[in-house]
Amino acid sequence: MQKRLVLDQQQIAIILKRFCFQLIENHDDFENTVILGLQPRGTLLMDKVVAQLQEISGIRVPSGYLDATFHRDDFRRRDFPLKANETKIDFLVEGKKVILIDDVLYKARSVRAAMDAMIAFGRPQKVELMVLVDRKYTRDYPILPDYCGVNVNTLDSQYVVVEWAGQGPEQDAVWITEKVNP
Repeated sequence: MQKRLVLDQQQIAIILKRFCFQLIENHDDFENTVILGLQPRGTLLMDKVVAQLQEISGIRVPSGYLDATFHRDDFRRRDFPLKANETKIDFLVEGKKVILIDDVLYKARSVRAAMDAMIAFGRPQKVELMVLVDRKYTRDYPILPDYCGVNVNTLDSQYVVVEWAGQGPEQDAVWITEKVNP
């Protein structure tokens, strides 16, 4: 399988730090801000951002995990049942500025579903989107990130794989790989 490195551990560390400074600049003391990581992969990125935000600013921003499985438009169209992940949100988003975090923005279907799922916790004042990788030119919905680590041009025959140290790989990395045909 052919793999092409897009981001290495050092580049990801720089992006994470940049994300934090952008959030501090845009949200000041985070008094009215919450962060939601999209299950399953966005939560890994969110945990890193929240930890680094606290390290840099000393502020612990309310955060949670949001699962949008049952809000997906393709939920009943699959050959196999989707497995839901746990939603862990112990606060309301009513009137809050919400930052949704996911690792890769592809067709934007997950983000659209996440916005539907989020409404169960209240109507937010504003919603922003943060992604590590934006796969440009692939949208099914007109959704763009407010915070983006890197834009990549990919083919439909390719995957973007985000690897996190601690989840198996030795180092954080982002790869583009070819889909394997069975």
